[in-house]
Amino acid sequence: MNQQGNVPTIPNCFNLCGKIALITGASRGIGAAVAKLFAENGAQVIISSRNQQNLDELAATLNAQFSDQSPVTPIACHIGQPQAIDDLIKTIVAKFGRIDILINNAATNPFFGELLDTPQSAIDKTFEVNIQGYLNISQQVGKLMREAKKGCIINTASVNGIIPAPMQGIYSMTKATILSMTAALAKETAKYGMRVNAVLPGLTDTQFASALTKNEKLLQSILPMIPMGRMAQPEEIAPAFLFLASDAASYITGVFLPVDGGLLA
Repeated sequence: MNQQGNVPTIPNCFNLCGKIALITGASRGIGAAVAKLFAENGAQVIISSRNQQNLDELAATLNAQFSDQSPVTPIACHIGQPQAIDDLIKTIVAKFGRIDILINNAATNPFFGELLDTPQSAIDKTFEVNIQGYLNISQQVGKLMREAKKGCIINTASVNGIIPAPMQGIYSMTKATILSMTAALAKETAKYGMRVNAVLPGLTDTQFASALTKNEKLLQSILPMIPMGRMAQPEEIAPAFLFLASDAASYITGVFLPVDGGLLA
């Protein structure tokens, strides 16, 4: 309490004002929900995915909510292509000068079936985006953060990285790799003032997960495994990213944060 006996004002530790945040896979679902929440909390947000039109539409919708600013910038990029990542980073640095927060959220899951029957094309595509894409963009952005002596990387992993899901073997393997990459980067980059963490969403009502959420028989077999008995909405996953990106998590690195309704409990 201060000398007047009033309760002191506590700054909003979730405030991202002045931060430049890049979110991949941001045109819909969890990525879009994170973009909205970050913009609401003061960040200048660059949203990225493969489809420029979808990005433009989302940016227009979000920016319409902010009468005096345009906090969301749409830039298309296929993170499975190293040259596309190069171009994206160069464009952002030319316009904003830096990247303070990287959210690796873009992912693919092109095959639903058993590992023994997974075609090589699906294996290659899943590894290309979910592993190589995450690593390539983390290296590029991480070098900028290393030079700046600060920065935050948050990887979207999955509960599947802990417990492989039936018929999603390749996807689950890539998400387990992301957890290992998160831990390795966290240990290596802490000395540069960087933090690296992962969010592990459970079953979430998105187009990406529609093979599960729209299959009533399959859905009813999954829900009993979730103590809360339901799937999440993207808006319920996004606050975990805000927490880890904010000063509230200033002493947190190398953490795997499940947002799963109790599935991994």
